[in-house]
Amino acid sequence: MRFGKVAMTFFVCLGLLAGVGTFTFGYGKGASYLSNNPETCINCHVMQDHMDSWQQSSHHHVAVCNDCHLPHDFVGKWVTKADNGFFHSLAFTMGGYKDPIQIKPRNQRVTQSTCISCHKDFVHPLLPAIAGHDMLSCVHCHADVGHAGR
Repeated sequence: MRFGKVAMTFFVCLGLLAGVGTFTFGYGKGASYLSNNPETCINCHVMQDHMDSWQQSSHHHVAVCNDCHLPHDFVGKWVTKADNGFFHSLAFTMGGYKDPIQIKPRNQRVTQSTCISCHKDFVHPLLPAIAGHDMLSCVHCHADVGHAGR
């Protein structure tokens, strides 16, 4: 069977893309991101301060990174994980991010939602009468809960 130049170029490019993708996944410890292990977050040195502050926080013995920073439903968890993974990889590869890294508004909403979910018995009287209306962020008063000294 003879391949034309176009077909050969296509397969060479496909092979290079697969090779670079496999190397990047392995080098970036991609499989670890499928776990719930907090050590995964420090695959990138940018997150070391966050890990250190979490280890000294009051939540260290009751919650890991994914518990606070990802939605608790299956689809929301994996969509947010993929979104954060893509933009973290992009920022850490290309640069141009604030140091220390800053949480995005979307992720603030996720964290707020998980605070309320885990502490619903305590915070229910404090929630707005109409869902979605403004309320203070939990970390406004409890900034050291998840990351001590930040």
